Amino acid sequence: MKSARTCIAAAAWVFSMSVVGPAQAAAADMAASLPPLTKPDPTIQAALTRISPDNIQADIAKLVSFGTRSTLSSMDTDLPAGQGINAAADWIESAFKAISAQCGGCLEVKRDTFEEPGSTARGARIARPTKLTNVYAILHGAEKTAPWVLVTGHYDSRATDVMDSHAGSPGANDDASGVAVSLESARALSSMKLPGTIVFVAVAGEEQGLNGSKHLAHIAKEEGWPLEAVLNNDIVGGDTTPGDTLQDKSAVRVFSESVPSSATPEEQKQYLALGAENDSPSRQLARTIAELAPMYFKPTEQHPPPATPGMMRSHLVRLIPAFHPVLILRRDRYLRGGDHTSFNGEGFAAVRFTEWRENFDHQHQTLRTENGTEYGDLLKFVDFSYVANVARMNSATLATLASAPGEPQHVQVLTRALDNNTELTWEASAFAPRGTMYEVVWREPTETLWTHGRSAGAALSLKLNVSKDNVLFGVRAVDPAGHFSPAVAPVPAR
Repeated sequence: MKSARTCIAAAAWVFSMSVVGPAQAAAADMAASLPPLTKPDPTIQAALTRISPDNIQADIAKLVSFGTRSTLSSMDTDLPAGQGINAAADWIESAFKAISAQCGGCLEVKRDTFEEPGSTARGARIARPTKLTNVYAILHGAEKTAPWVLVTGHYDSRATDVMDSHAGSPGANDDASGVAVSLESARALSSMKLPGTIVFVAVAGEEQGLNGSKHLAHIAKEEGWPLEAVLNNDIVGGDTTPGDTLQDKSAVRVFSESVPSSATPEEQKQYLALGAENDSPSRQLARTIAELAPMYFKPTEQHPPPATPGMMRSHLVRLIPAFHPVLILRRDRYLRGGDHTSFNGEGFAAVRFTEWRENFDHQHQTLRTENGTEYGDLLKFVDFSYVANVARMNSATLATLASAPGEPQHVQVLTRALDNNTELTWEASAFAPRGTMYEVVWREPTETLWTHGRSAGAALSLKLNVSKDNVLFGVRAVDPAGHFSPAVAPVPAR
């Protein structure tokens, strides 16, 4: 029986096509691979079994029933009763309150309503002052110093003309699927008693320019929310188009930014000088998601995907989880954007989940059939079991990080001497429950995931006979049950 850690290492071909030759073999101090992680947390595992494709189908179908969820429809008075984005916001609030009622009032359900000023400038997507409402529910943790985590999707939708507030725009995949992940994660996790706080969110205004998420991210910054992770789910419906043989229902893409968009010019220079662009907080969050997947999704033996023209492929059989994240080392797709970038802009670690292969006939399209092609983001193209797997991956990440110690603080690599050793120091996590230990992890620069590590116990420093110039390091906190924080990359210090 292979350990979860072995499965992670074996899955590396999904994330990196690099080949390690004899000259790159690990030195003696690097020979021992990371110790296996503990088994899946049985409480988290039990929560994941409560995630239901039927619930997800009902949520998406309800959101589709509002006809249009255009953000601009919030100002319309001529829509049929029960139609438009205001009706959708009311329903989402009622859904969160119903979940809260099932757990004895465990959720604090809130509306963040504000007015976005209009503009007549070229390219503006809000022409007149418009009301926007974000709806969210807070599952408060037991410990005030423990980190917060947040999951979101956007509930607004659009037709081909983004300024058309009346055209039918069901938005089943984009992004009722992401809202369903937030709702179903709340159902699954709300009965858990966790140290950290989880915020379940549905934002508006994404299609008009990320307006809702920008407002909420600013509130989080101003109010000092200790957000350690933001998970944005946008187009996670597993598009099911008849005849499409290239969709992969076993994979979900996870996009993450490199050099943080919130970094100062000096910090940006440091990232580039250290070659640390793949060690930003958002990339560390993506790695954490990749490490958790084999713990909660059963590994299966698979061959690598077929090579496409111009692409090399590995010929080895690998073990990968039956459902797994594919880390895309890019903030988002070409010509597109998402709500995670609003949180990135405020300095928070945030990533985007998106299905493996999008069908653009089913996004941002007015409902119609032309030359035998059906256009529109319809319910029938959504795979509810796929969305359920995305919700399970989100929930496992949320619950793990809300259970774990906080990230180590002020992580440094000492550079006083020219030598081939590495000495790392750090300060204790802001939330460090009894028994918290620290683990130093590292990998060669050609690798995406951690491949080696050593426990420092409760100490706040560790010296290794490994050249700091040859590998990339991180330090993370681990509790006695095995819940771990994202790793923190060190900065040089003399």
